[in-house]
Amino acid sequence: MARLKDVAERAGVSTATVSNVLRGTKAARPEVTARVRAAADALGYVPNPHAQSLRTGHSRAVGLLVPDLTNPYFPALAQAIETTARAHGYALLVMDAGNDGALEDASLSLMASYRVAGVIWVPVHDQPRLDWPFPVVTVDRPLACCDAVVADHFQGGALVARHALERGHRRVGLLTGPRALASAALRRSGFLEAAAGGLEVAWEHEVPFTSDLPADVVARLRDPGCTLIACANDAVAVGVLRALRDAGARVPDDVSVIGFDDVPWAEFVEPALTTVRQPLAALGAAAVEMLHARIAEPATPRRFETHPVALVVRRTVAVLARASAAALDGATATATPVSGGDA
Repeated sequence: MARLKDVAERAGVSTATVSNVLRGTKAARPEVTARVRAAADALGYVPNPHAQSLRTGHSRAVGLLVPDLTNPYFPALAQAIETTARAHGYALLVMDAGNDGALEDASLSLMASYRVAGVIWVPVHDQPRLDWPFPVVTVDRPLACCDAVVADHFQGGALVARHALERGHRRVGLLTGPRALASAALRRSGFLEAAAGGLEVAWEHEVPFTSDLPADVVARLRDPGCTLIACANDAVAVGVLRALRDAGARVPDDVSVIGFDDVPWAEFVEPALTTVRQPLAALGAAAVEMLHARIAEPATPRRFETHPVALVVRRTVAVLARASAAALDGATATATPVSGGDA
């Protein structure tokens, strides 16, 4: 089996240069990079992750810690992260915090014991413990001291309100996520700012990001003067669709529903869910690239990236008679149409 030294001798460079090129930890001249990769391919060199961890004190694994793997947003995000992590030669250790701060701490401690090179983290709450022996990049829920990648939640909330207005809705119910989370608070703020153009919020409830709706929320859904329910995320929207169906209400004929996230099954529920699409592939790739850069250069300034979202128009938002043709024409500027438009 070829050794690192063998690759270095064939390429005519030092073992440190070979290590940097193959691990992507330090840039080399293009011709040097080409020679090293050609030598590694010719010799069939396979890096030994155990030997690397002994030299560096860190493994070639990175952690991913999310609040709740039963929320379909997080498995989809994990898939996007794993694809880019593998391209950089990292194995991915995925853990679920169960929406529990104590379990979150225990999970991070376990990752530390495995000597992960870094962690991509969606925190359970906005004041977690931060003294961990590895670099951290947060996704969706930024922390002031860490690199962060987020979707434009304010823009997303505004897209929901504008779509309701463009479809002729004037009185809606609003289900927001936990306001202690920046993402939920920003969605709400964006919605309310855009709603000021003529959309009345008849009632509002704060709910967890799950399809299990509290009884008082279920009771509110059939408010006869309310034509649309704006939901905290797609899981909540599915709970709303189920509760309305159980009550004998038709969507969108009787009540319209709109979600947030565009998780993979959003187009397969019946009727297909109009929602806001978070760019999961871009968020996952950016998080890994940011963590990879932080591992290589720990002292660089904090980075923060915001990625745009898009409205995906399907079949759960009715067009009311009072929606003007001009408003409907304007809707195409903010929406991403998909097969099967709204009724």
